[in-house]
Amino acid sequence: MIVSTDGPLVGRVAIVTGAGRGVGRSEALALAAAGAKVVVNDVGVDSDGVGSTHGPADEVVDTIRRTGGEAVASYESVADWAGAGRVVDTAVDQFGRLDIVVNNAGIVRQQMIEDITEEDFDATIAVNLKGTFAICRHAIPVLRRSGYGRIINTTSNQWAAPLGNAHYAASKGGVTSLTYDLAWELQHDKITVNAIAPFAATRMTQDASERDAALIQQGVMSAKRAKAKEARTDPELTTPIVLYLASEAASEVTGCVFRTGGGKVGLYTHPVETRTIFRDENTGPWPYDDLVDLLPRSVLSAGSKAPHIQ
Repeated sequence: MIVSTDGPLVGRVAIVTGAGRGVGRSEALALAAAGAKVVVNDVGVDSDGVGSTHGPADEVVDTIRRTGGEAVASYESVADWAGAGRVVDTAVDQFGRLDIVVNNAGIVRQQMIEDITEEDFDATIAVNLKGTFAICRHAIPVLRRSGYGRIINTTSNQWAAPLGNAHYAASKGGVTSLTYDLAWELQHDKITVNAIAPFAATRMTQDASERDAALIQQGVMSAKRAKAKEARTDPELTTPIVLYLASEAASEVTGCVFRTGGGKVGLYTHPVETRTIFRDENTGPWPYDDLVDLLPRSVLSAGSKAPHIQ
């Protein structure tokens, strides 16, 4: 890593949550290499949200500083509302401003619905969804005051392509919806809001092949779908789109969700209605028998299963 003195983010200040390992670490290093000063936030938990250590955040900060960049560590949990506020305060207190927010912090617990406890659900939603929301909530007033901002959230392809882990999928679906809403709310404030759905070889995916095999055995996933999944590669390959979205070059890009990893950058479409039937509302609600007759021949004519379930 070499810190640029004339990179596209020179003079900018960034927060990266979950920046101690994996994708977040690569994002923090890439932003610093492009000239940004970085708040490296990581509570140091395991991939399932258990434990705590300062080591991962400190190592990333040391790496940035050794190569001539500027960075400080933050050990706050984004799942704590006040803690999320302190992450934002760290950027302003240490560097005088805030320009870029990368919400990467997340946990996953590999479970099917029958195995998910209330504690599993609460922990997953707290970090993945509440944590993203809380950082945005505290950062947006700061970004609005400066009249500039880049927010990059982290969702997952499980928002669109289920793989079990219903609590994880629900949390990432929430992040996607939050991204769309904030892009709309902030469209006149020179603040863009986008999301990425990364795929990389990290702690969260290290048992992916074993999990796929179990899902195939259970009859939940087809072997064809498992074979079609993207190969997990170096997390560093997920970062170019983040660098782009954080820069001036993406000033007109907002409300987008990108799939990124390996050599791929893809763009998801926004969910839209694809088929519709109408009835004169003055005649009352649809009769049940009419829906039984019409829906299979119209709205459901292409089949009731979404392609990713096949």
